[in-house]
Amino acid sequence: MAAAVSLSADVRLPAVFGSHMVLQRGQSVPVWGWADDGEEVTVEFAGQKVSATAKQGKWSLALTPLKASSESAAFTVTGKNKVSFTDVVVGDVWLCGGQSNMEWTVSSSKDKEKEIAAGNHPLIRHIKVPHVTATKPQDDVKAGAWQAATPQTVGAFTAVGYFFARTIQKEIGVPIGLLGSNWGGTRIEPWTPPVGFQSVPALKADFADKLSQFPAVSGNVAQNGSPLAMYNAMIHPLVPYAMKGALWYQGESNNGEGMLYYEKMRALISGWRSVWHQPEMPFLFVQLAPFRYGGSPERLPGIWEAQTASLQIPHTGMCVTTDITTINDIHPPNKQEVGRRLALWALANTYGKTGLVYSGPLFKSAKVDGGSIRVSFDHVGGGLVSRDDKPLSHFQVAGANGKFAAAEATVDGQTVVVRAASVEQPKFVRFGWDQLAEPNLSNKEGLPASPFRTDKLPPVAPTPTPAPKKK
Repeated sequence: MAAAVSLSADVRLPAVFGSHMVLQRGQSVPVWGWADDGEEVTVEFAGQKVSATAKQGKWSLALTPLKASSESAAFTVTGKNKVSFTDVVVGDVWLCGGQSNMEWTVSSSKDKEKEIAAGNHPLIRHIKVPHVTATKPQDDVKAGAWQAATPQTVGAFTAVGYFFARTIQKEIGVPIGLLGSNWGGTRIEPWTPPVGFQSVPALKADFADKLSQFPAVSGNVAQNGSPLAMYNAMIHPLVPYAMKGALWYQGESNNGEGMLYYEKMRALISGWRSVWHQPEMPFLFVQLAPFRYGGSPERLPGIWEAQTASLQIPHTGMCVTTDITTINDIHPPNKQEVGRRLALWALANTYGKTGLVYSGPLFKSAKVDGGSIRVSFDHVGGGLVSRDDKPLSHFQVAGANGKFAAAEATVDGQTVVVRAASVEQPKFVRFGWDQLAEPNLSNKEGLPASPFRTDKLPPVAPTPTPAPKKK
């Protein structure tokens, strides 16, 4: 007689759960997975024991907010079978999204041998989501395992994420988890959920049109920018894993779009906040570095302008990189400073550390003063300086005719006075407005000023924070 075949399914969880994972502190912690209909599933962790019954093959529950803990603990899920994870800690989890500069690893960064040898930080954990696309939202992804940072593992970590985590972990003292979901060469659109596009009037109609013509995902997704391709396959399976915030390093593949990129940033940020039901989720991003893109020298400044405008969105932060660049390499190796600067924004605005100068000078206002223009800045820190002790560079002024000329610029207290002998009646000023510009204006804390222009100040509409949807 043939043996009976069991049709029951084992209790299982999404790949984002596993040994060595970091669970988010201070928030309700969703846990979900699959089991037979009617099967009772029980999750035990940190003294909590919570049960749920599977319906239509799925179950979900939530642990009450956890306190940070560096002490390894077991995490068990029991139904008809038992799933056990070990070495689980509680701290803060950050999603690391974007294209190649976010995917860039520690093993490819500045001082890689030294960094790998010193990479013994067991409370920094990382999990990498593999490259995959999908035309429909996926429930799971075949992610790699969570790994603690050691000299044997850290080389494969996202460098920006790791150096960010290293700074945060040192200052805050809690475990840091990094969800590495990124893909070199990708545009911003495929990472954005539908609700994000629908929340931005400038994109809503265009998104609906593209979605109606959505082709099977194939070929180079970086070039065709298929809507939802990466969101469906690489972000949706992570939702609603509890996390603190998101880091974003992208824009190279959208270069040339000018202020349209600002609208797409609004869509991405609003979309992620909506699907995670976190309307105030911190979203920290990197302004692109100067690079020899070719074409119009103003293409990259247009993206810089859009990225700077994105700071109008609440609970965002921007790392400026005009001083840590490699003009002929789109992947500047100094990811240590990128991670540190992102961490400064987080420490000041997410973690509430006081007394920190966390940004370089950002344009505030400009006033014509006789034959010169006086420029004021926010985030001057201890004062405005030239970072290389040379005359301030990459300033230009223009009169009413809009013809710009190189200008002399000097620090005067908390302002910069800009003038050009060839422009007797200046009306407009630009700073760093060229894709190859590596200007030297910074504050005394060494954080560079962001490029700007006053001849076409972009209109920035207020961005209301969407209310979280009820589950």
